[in-house]
Amino acid sequence: MALPRFSIGTGDRFGMEGRAQLAALEAARAAGKDVGIVWNKSAREHAIIHSSPADQRTAAAGAVAASGWKAPWFVDADHVGLKTVEAFAPHCDFFTIDVADFIGQKSSPSEIEIFVSRHASLAAAKGLPATVDVEALRRAASRYLEAVKEAGKVYRKIVELKRAAAFVAEVSMDETNEPQSPAELLAILAALADEGIPVSTIAPKFSGRFNKGVDYVGDVAGFLAEFEADVKVTQFAAKAFGLPSDLKLSIHSGSDKFSIYPGIREIALRLNAGFHLKTAGTTWLEELVGLAEAGGTGLAMAKEIYRGSYGRYDELVGPYAAVVDIDRARLPSPSAVDAWDGRAFAAALRHDQSESRYDRGFRQLLHVGYKVAAEAGPRFLHAIEEHRDSVSRNVTTNLLERHLRPLLGF
Repeated sequence: MALPRFSIGTGDRFGMEGRAQLAALEAARAAGKDVGIVWNKSAREHAIIHSSPADQRTAAAGAVAASGWKAPWFVDADHVGLKTVEAFAPHCDFFTIDVADFIGQKSSPSEIEIFVSRHASLAAAKGLPATVDVEALRRAASRYLEAVKEAGKVYRKIVELKRAAAFVAEVSMDETNEPQSPAELLAILAALADEGIPVSTIAPKFSGRFNKGVDYVGDVAGFLAEFEADVKVTQFAAKAFGLPSDLKLSIHSGSDKFSIYPGIREIALRLNAGFHLKTAGTTWLEELVGLAEAGGTGLAMAKEIYRGSYGRYDELVGPYAAVVDIDRARLPSPSAVDAWDGRAFAAALRHDQSESRYDRGFRQLLHVGYKVAAEAGPRFLHAIEEHRDSVSRNVTTNLLERHLRPLLGF
């Protein structure tokens, strides 16, 4: 199954914003930008919200039908492995195979040497953006070969479950401590080809921090040099190993990484490459912005969710500790937030770095606080529908103006 050259994984925690998201993509397509939408949701998110992959498919299909969307769309089984993939299979056509937990597990010396022997010619390859020698291949195989073998097991399980149905395969190695170098990425792609996985997108761990819902933290120029080298590696690997010709990089936790979007766009256009970017929780935060701006019961609900999140900090932040960076002492107290009007709450939460009231810690805590909203159940969902105009406007504007325009250039 083929992805468009550019695709965006939008996420939709509560399955209520598909039409608002599609409105942003419709504007992009009207400007001549071919972009596909992928609704992604993980087993963890389903468990917290008490939804299912069937609900995810139903919500996406309903939004597509209501909007009259004619372009490609996909439903992603996000970060799945052998233990979780079966529940997603009937309802998804995009599978993010997450093997980060297997990185660093040692293969046998004989398996490593077989891999090195098979791909030793890469050391003489021309046009690669990184030095690849036999020892580099050996180190990469030692660290990543077991992870790739696990990806092969998951991929073959998906094929078995999907039978003849087509799907997109993505392999994710981003949720680990150390970034993969371009040389390591090349070895990983060689190993994926050996496993017979027609991977369409690969999500490596990049340098710098990709915290949830806030801008990139790190050396922007260094990231872009790394990204360009990785793009060249994927283009080389597609030809050298017989991988899909549209193989592209996937940027996970890519929402709101405003400082790197222009460079990503420039590199993709110059090298005639594509990319997939996941914006996951951004939509949920824009629901809160919309509730706050609406005032009344909407603002009251937003304040209730913040109070609950503040009081359960350790519980909510713990699972996301590697991808949030909050100065807990600087968080506003719930009593202080209770005194805010809707404009003040929205200004603190909306990711506008020119706004003096913007609070990145406040934003990150609410990003992981969707469990509190889920526990409010029908009251939260009713608030969203009651203030639909305000919520939809913010969801659409955020995706269009802060993501699609800078990423695609229109």
